[in-house]
Amino acid sequence: MTDTPNTRAGFVALIGEPNAGKSTLLNRMVGAKVSIVTHKVQTTRARIRGIAMEGDAQIVFVDTPGIFRPRRRLDRSMVAAAWGGVADADIIVLLIEAHRGLTEGVQTILDQLHEIAGERPVALAINKIDRVKAEHLLALSAQMNEAYPFTRTFMISAEKGYGTDDLREWLGAELPPGPWLYPEDQIADLPMRMIAAEITREKLTLRLHEELPYQLTVETENWEDRKDGSAKIDQIIYVARDGHKGIVLGHKGEAIRAVGKAAREELAEFLDRPVHLFLTVKVREKWLDEKERFTEMGLDFNDGA
Repeated sequence: MTDTPNTRAGFVALIGEPNAGKSTLLNRMVGAKVSIVTHKVQTTRARIRGIAMEGDAQIVFVDTPGIFRPRRRLDRSMVAAAWGGVADADIIVLLIEAHRGLTEGVQTILDQLHEIAGERPVALAINKIDRVKAEHLLALSAQMNEAYPFTRTFMISAEKGYGTDDLREWLGAELPPGPWLYPEDQIADLPMRMIAAEITREKLTLRLHEELPYQLTVETENWEDRKDGSAKIDQIIYVARDGHKGIVLGHKGEAIRAVGKAAREELAEFLDRPVHLFLTVKVREKWLDEKERFTEMGLDFNDGA
């Protein structure tokens, strides 16, 4: 959308196993929270694009779902979305956890990269470097670069910001020349309705811990911009069983109130205006097999077939 002789722009796919730190890195690079971050695996369901500026370069990050062995339709759609993000990217960044190293899952990703990366630059980002000693990092870097011909290797901590500036600077320089793809002040291409739903889903995931399987989703049913500048947001939390509804609500509604309060506060901060958030819990036993639910999450229902 902006074209000067020196501008660069392109897509960078962040890939890795679940919980490798991709969403944390995306949020660090963009400078704002655009992707759900929890201590749980498989929390990013759709390809979430965050946009960062690095000098004259516009870097469009694609935060893909973690790549894992899929069991259900939703799992298969998530993995397909991850590899779809790789296929569309100009540069690929593989994140691995320093303390876990070259796992079986990472090796599976490397095998796929050999087939689909082609001539595109592939960088290795060894994340969570604060958890291991320096000699371990050097040995791991050598092992990884023997397993795959990475263009560059970066030692980072996405959470604390170590090494992330160097990575962003390199990415900006590597992107192809061309006009910017988005307005300079835009940080994500997700609709606000979906970002709002992701924020509430994150609060649910944090609140419920291991009590509830990943068989819930959140949809923003209605969004009203009021004359006083506030936003009224109605969301539905879909669960698969009656028993799950009780868990989400909690004793005398304690859990749902806490989730609503945390989500409302974060949304108000994100939007920089008051938010009135109303949550409803509904049981839909077959939501994991409903095309509309996948579309709302930004996933392709047919990819899970």
